[in-house]
Amino acid sequence: MRRDERRGQDWIGPELGIPARTVGPILRRHLVPLLHTCDPLTGEVIRASKTTAVRYERDTPGDLVHVDVKKIGRIPNGGGWKAHGRGERPNYKRRVGYDYVHAAVDDHTRLAYAEILTDETGATCAAFLTRAADFFAEHGISIRQVISDNALNDTRSRDFADAIDSIGAQHITIKAHCPWQNGKVERFNRTVQTEWAYHQVFLTNDERATALAPWLDYYNTRRRHSAIGGLPPISRLS
Repeated sequence: MRRDERRGQDWIGPELGIPARTVGPILRRHLVPLLHTCDPLTGEVIRASKTTAVRYERDTPGDLVHVDVKKIGRIPNGGGWKAHGRGERPNYKRRVGYDYVHAAVDDHTRLAYAEILTDETGATCAAFLTRAADFFAEHGISIRQVISDNALNDTRSRDFADAIDSIGAQHITIKAHCPWQNGKVERFNRTVQTEWAYHQVFLTNDERATALAPWLDYYNTRRRHSAIGGLPPISRLS
């Protein structure tokens, strides 16, 4: 189950009807590597993970919303290497470009909003933030602070600054070269890759794009989240 689903003990345990604390020792006994050291697509160990000793969580929904953009390769019609294997395959030499998955995650509830857009310019990020604010407002959440990395499309864009002002929020940024300070959306980006973008074989890019909205609804309303006691993000809304 770890190999096929690429999930941790807090997910595997309830699926099998055994305590999560039993699953962990079994995985360690069989020398199964930790998830955060593995490639999200292949499961192979690729790196060590730097963690921070200071964990935090805002007390109220909307106190802080994390935003980020994840770039993923588009899928050529007929499928890419996952469908046909590496090497020669249909459209092998064709450059199909990238999709930009914009994401916003509420710090307290982990409620998430995401869109697939064509770029990550300041204007695009600003428009996304406005729509994300509308999504959170539909769930009774008013955004008071937005945290992002130090990309120019967030820190130098007049459009993005105007969007921050229009939703009545304050913009803060992480310390340079410390992405873990924006960790909740960074972790969401990893989940997006393993459970949506790379979890199954898609034969067209449109097929994968269409699958995002149903997966996002599942993430918010039914998927167990280990950081909030094994409950879905929607459970933290009053």
